[in-house]
Amino acid sequence: MRGNRIFVALGAVALSVCGCAGTGPQTQAPPPQIPKITPPTTPSRVPLMVDRPLPDDCELVVPAEVMNATTGQEMPGEPRIIIGVKEPGIGKTGKVDCYYGIPEKKGLTEAKIVIGLSTYTDEATARTRVAESVEAERGEGAKITEVDVGKQKGTLVEGKDEQLLIGSLGKSTFVVRNRNNFIPADKLVAILPVLAQQSMTPPV
Repeated sequence: MRGNRIFVALGAVALSVCGCAGTGPQTQAPPPQIPKITPPTTPSRVPLMVDRPLPDDCELVVPAEVMNATTGQEMPGEPRIIIGVKEPGIGKTGKVDCYYGIPEKKGLTEAKIVIGLSTYTDEATARTRVAESVEAERGEGAKITEVDVGKQKGTLVEGKDEQLLIGSLGKSTFVVRNRNNFIPADKLVAILPVLAQQSMTPPV
């Protein structure tokens, strides 16, 4: 046996140097390296505003979960949609209004957020209607501020009874109304443009 031959050859000298074979400290092998996997970075989807056909369901305007996430709280009740009529005299070809946050057994006037979309015969008419609405609010003493809505521009109107964000894109107009002081004044710029952008973004 190889082990015995080594013992005999070393004799007592080996015993005096090493009290017992194989008991000295051993160098442990380093732990295996676990490869670091970096997930591919994919940009989060940014709502792309388009001059869209009028939706026939509030979930196609601003979905309830998006509304809740944007406002930071769960809205009461179910969204209600009101489909308006055409008004050829002012070039309006269609209109829908979605009412969000209506408490149980309450009416439309108790809604927290109202989003309205309208379509017109052409872009010039749509822009004119927005400008006229803004000037009417200015005449009532409202504070007027231009804000970004995605890559578009909108106008924030802070009136006495409600605050709204209004703008146009192509032949369409959008307006987001804050009712009953639901959104605090210092958060209007952070919330209303997000809802406006979503309202002009078709689902994918």
